[in-house]
Parts: sequence; C-alpha cells; structure tokens
Amino acid sequence: MKWMNLWCCSLAWLAWMTLPVHALPAAAQVKPASALSPTAAKRPNIVLLLADDWGFSDVGAFGGEIATPHLDALAARGMRFSNFHVSASCSPTRAMLLTGVDNHLNGVGNMRETMPRAHTGRPGYLAVLNERVVTFSTLLQASGYRTYVTGKWHVGKEPHNLPPQRGFDRSLVQGDSGSDNWETARRYLDLTDKVHWYEDGREAQMPTDYYSSTYFMDKMLGYLRQDQAKPQPFLAYVAFQANHIPLQAPPAFIDKYRGRYKDGWSALRRERRDRAAALGLVPAGTPMVEMASTRHWASLSAEERQYEERRMEVYAGMAEAMDHEVGRLVAHLKQSGHYDNTVFVFLSDNGAEASDPYAKLSGRLWLDWQYKRDLASLGAKGAYTVIGPSWASAVASPLSTYKFYSGEGGIRVPLIVAGVPGVQPGAVHPRFAHVNDLAPTLLELAGLPPQTGSHQGQSVEPMTGRSLLPVLTGRADRVHAPEAAIGYELSGNEALFQGDLKLLRNIAPVGDGQWRLYDIVRDPGETRDLAADMPQVFAAMQKAYADYAQRHGVLPMPEGYDPIRQVEINAFFNVYVPRYRTAFWLTMGVLVLVGAWLWRRRRLRRVSRAVP
Repeated sequence: MKWMNLWCCSLAWLAWMTLPVHALPAAAQVKPASALSPTAAKRPNIVLLLADDWGFSDVGAFGGEIATPHLDALAARGMRFSNFHVSASCSPTRAMLLTGVDNHLNGVGNMRETMPRAHTGRPGYLAVLNERVVTFSTLLQASGYRTYVTGKWHVGKEPHNLPPQRGFDRSLVQGDSGSDNWETARRYLDLTDKVHWYEDGREAQMPTDYYSSTYFMDKMLGYLRQDQAKPQPFLAYVAFQANHIPLQAPPAFIDKYRGRYKDGWSALRRERRDRAAALGLVPAGTPMVEMASTRHWASLSAEERQYEERRMEVYAGMAEAMDHEVGRLVAHLKQSGHYDNTVFVFLSDNGAEASDPYAKLSGRLWLDWQYKRDLASLGAKGAYTVIGPSWASAVASPLSTYKFYSGEGGIRVPLIVAGVPGVQPGAVHPRFAHVNDLAPTLLELAGLPPQTGSHQGQSVEPMTGRSLLPVLTGRADRVHAPEAAIGYELSGNEALFQGDLKLLRNIAPVGDGQWRLYDIVRDPGETRDLAADMPQVFAAMQKAYADYAQRHGVLPMPEGYDPIRQVEINAFFNVYVPRYRTAFWLTMGVLVLVGAWLWRRRRLRRVSRAVP
C-alpha cells in the first residue's frame, strides 16, 4: 500500500509539473523571486531592441544596403515578420508595445506633440499611459525577472508612469519625443522646456556630451554586469533614438557611405524593392506608387544632389552605429554565457520620418539660431539634418507613405525574433502581425499567461494581442484568424486589417480622405484599389472600422487639421505660454497701469478745461 501511495503521489506530481501554464491556478503562475523553482530559473532572458523611425527596408536582412551585420545575424538565426504593423508615430507604438492594449484604450490615442487641443485630456487622449493598463514588464518583474530599460521612454513623465512604477528595476530614460544625439541638454525642437532625463525614477545627472546609442548601451551593459551573478532571468529593453531627427552619427560610420547615394532616391527605392523580393519579403516585381512629395533627382542642381547625398549618408551612418551597439550587447551575452538562453526582439516604432522642420518659418528660425546645417558639418555635433520626404519614401521601399500616415510605409516595419527554440533559421512570416502581439508573446516565453482584465484585484484593460509563438514554432500559419478585424487610427488616418486585406483612408496632405481596399500580401505597395471588385467586403470592412472606432472612443479630427501646424500650435501653448507667462502678465500689468494713468490724466485735463 505504501508503494502504491508513493506511485500515485509521483504521478500526481508529474501531471502537475507538465500542465500548460494557462491551466495552472493564478497563484501558481506568478511567483516572487524568492519562490522561483529550478525550472522557472531557466526561463529565457529577453532582449527588446526598439529602433526609432526606421523604414521597412533599412535593415540589410530586409533588403537595405546599410551595413547591419548584427541585426542580420539575428535574422539569420530567427524569423523575420514581413507584414508586421505598429502605429505611425512614436508614443502610441511604445504604449502598445508595453501593454498589449490598443493605444486609444491605454491613454495614448495620439502623440502629445500632434494632438488637437480639443482632444487633449479626453478619455483615450491623455498622451500618457493611463492607470487602467498593466505593462508586460510589471508582470515579468512580479514573476522574478530582473528588468532594465535604457533610452527613449515617451509614454509619460508622471510619477506613476516612470519606469520604476511600470515594472523596471533599473532605468535611464529620456522622457519625451527625442533630443540631440551629441549633447544631453540640447532639445531637437522647441517642444519642451528642457530635455527630461530620469534614472530609476529620479531626475538624472547626465554628462554634458555623449553619443546617444553608445550611452544607452553603456548604461544597459552596466546594469547587466552589476547583476550578472544573480540567477534570475532578465528583461533588457533598449529604446534607441536612432534614427530620430536630428540625424547625427560618428564620422567613421558616415564616411563609409560616401558616394553610395549618387543615383538618388528613386534608384534606391527600386534597388531595395528588388532585394526585398529576392529575400522573399515581398512578391517579385511588387508595383510601387511614386509619392507626390518625391522630387525628380535629375531636376536638382549638382550642389543640391551633393547635399541630398550627404543627408542620406548621415542617415545610413546613424543606423550602422546603432547596429554596432547591438553587436556590443550580443558580444557581452556570449562572453557572460547568457546568449544561448536569450530571446531577441527587434522592431522600429514607426516608418521613416519625412518631416522637415526647416520647411516651416518657425522651425527654420529656431533651428538656424540653434544649429548649423552646412554640408561639411552634417552629422556632427552642433549640426542638424533630416532625410526629408524623398529619401523617406525610398527607405520605406516598396511601401507607400511614411511616418504619421496609415499607408504601409508609415506602419509596416521590420520585426526580427531570434533565440526561440524550434524556430526555423532564416524563416519569413508573410501574414499580418501587430505590435499588440508582442506583450503576450514575451509573457508566454516567460511561462506567464497574458493579462486578461484583472490585476491585483483591480479591473484593467485586457491585452488584445495574440502570441506569436505558434507561428514562430511552426504550429500555426497565421497569428490572427482570417476573419479577425483589427482597427487602427492616428490623427485621422485610419485602417482596418482583416486576413490579407486592408481598408485604408489617409487625410490631406498625403491622402484625399477616401476609403480604399488593398490586398497587402500580394500588393504591399498599395497600388491596386479593390473596392470596386469586392463591394460587399468593402462595405463590411467599413462597418467593422466604424464599430472599432466607436468601441475604442476614437474622436473625429477638427476641420482643417494639419499635423505640422498642430505641432506649432501645441509648442506655443505648451512651451511659450508657460515660459513667458510671468513676463506676459507683468507687461500686461504695466500696460494697464500706464493706460489708467493716461486715462486719468486726460480726464483731469477735460475737467480743468470745463471749470470757468
């Protein structure tokens, strides 16, 4: 009988240990670090690498000519997602990445800098994470992970939104949309009162000079080395500013590309399209639209072409410099013995940036006061450049549009996942996937269930993404069911994804406000509108989008909204009015006093004249 009891207990223990995570009681799913079992201690480390404003084909493994050997090595080891989507601007993507919740439900329905003032503060339009969402880092931390973040944060500077309150043990972050890459205190535009830096939730003491990509990696490597004796797995989230404006990079990286772009942006767009097709990322001969904002290379003077070439050389150098820092992290993990048990995720927060602040008088006046822009200085400390819409269209090749717009060039970005056991090396997944899918993926890698609407006894917004692991390991051929409808909106530019189809509407100046329908697997360049061929599907998807907008509290844009103009308006009210409020009221007070004195003096004169 004793042997029978022992045998039964052993079977019960074995059955318990082999249950899938979602079948375990909630109390058994998330353990504090002190209660970690030997099995839990073997959970993978997670490295999350977020680039800023990279076009779809910037990475060599996605068809680009820029040298990105370390990212290419991850792609060769793992899987590339060629139909992966984010938001078309920084903070909404970062908010969804952290929470797995649609940006209109997590509080970041728009970026603060481009948000209409009529929307500001409305539900879903806080421009920061609300208190109804839980980050995947919070859940990892609660389960025993060591958690670190360095780089650009951009989801809120309130105490409850800084990294320590969002699940990070150690952090060094820049709080807003960006800053200079050579000088820590220099703003890239007059959009904030100063550059806001935080380390572990407190205002950081920063060096005067640095290079952003190198510094962010230095801090991350410092955190990892300091804690490398600890047995718990780690999350390392490095959010680079490369390639956010201003484009800046060490000269050794820039000069490698001298002469590479002499044939211009249209030639580069075709070259990248053909290489992406050869790599199996887009169909061969994918047709492309030519944006109205793309200038004719042959119409430029020799001096203009030389200047434009250099701008793209700086862009390429900045991207390669970032890849170099990725290589430093990989080398450290190999040296420390963590590489083989680390999952790497790389993505960009949106498509390429086409905006040129010099195109507006207000931007040009401020930038010419703060920065140089002569040819010899581009990329260096104290110099400022952008690639502009023509190069932005090229680096998005073969896609249409760019950052801020809902064409594929604005919201389809490279995604690489490497280090997951069972992944076929070098594989490409061509079906739709979304940034909301990453949080549940990372949680499943850690043996944790997705957050489904409750956290510590409080009701919260549930994660809506789906784990990528079934696709990564070959157990499924789609992340989302063909009938699943996934909506999207940013600044009035809208989309709905369903299977291989995409419903799309862009507002001016890039679009005309009309709905269109595309098959983005066979036609990723969005060149053939299928609305007339599929009228019932077209109508049904418009209804599905309307349902999405209503459920998520999407607000209509004010008449005449223009994102660049809105940046100027918000800068005036958010920066200039607070900055000069005291001087304004003092001036007004003096004017009132002077006016009252003059009025009284004039009145006394009239009275004196009236007396006989």
